[in-house]
Amino acid sequence: MALLASTRREADQQSFPFLVLLFAPLLALGLQSIISLHFPVFDVVDLPLLVTIYFAMSWRNPISATIAGGLIGIAQDALTHHPLGVFGIGKSLVGYLTASLGVRIDTESHGTRLLVVFVSTLMHSGILWLLQHRMLGEPLAWNWLRELIRAVVNALVAVILFALLDKTKQRE
Repeated sequence: MALLASTRREADQQSFPFLVLLFAPLLALGLQSIISLHFPVFDVVDLPLLVTIYFAMSWRNPISATIAGGLIGIAQDALTHHPLGVFGIGKSLVGYLTASLGVRIDTESHGTRLLVVFVSTLMHSGILWLLQHRMLGEPLAWNWLRELIRAVVNALVAVILFALLDKTKQRE
């Protein structure tokens, strides 16, 4: 089928078992809630964001990635103190943009993944700040150093997480 594909999206679109599509986001949400509750220093890692980015890059379908990001984000909103919809909007936008980028570039190399996750994490933080501080009027300070450290840590964790999730892809 790859020989008859008319676009990069059709040639390289990945598929996953249903259980992986269901349990990977649920596990990420659960671990994020438990770990950040008991160990506040680990709140720099955003596992639901990493799962959103991974599936968006793998599917290379902006519509599916937007919906998945929105669902994961709304579920994360329900588990946190943030206003409902903040993470949903942020992860939807990141999913859409990452999937759109995945159509144009090769996202299978570790270097590309590292860079995409770094930029996506910064973009997600910026979207959350814009929504909470500017649109909702909540007092929220932007700390460049913390956000850069957060982006680097998420990028490094993503390389390991993505390698594990790559093993679950269905082969034809």
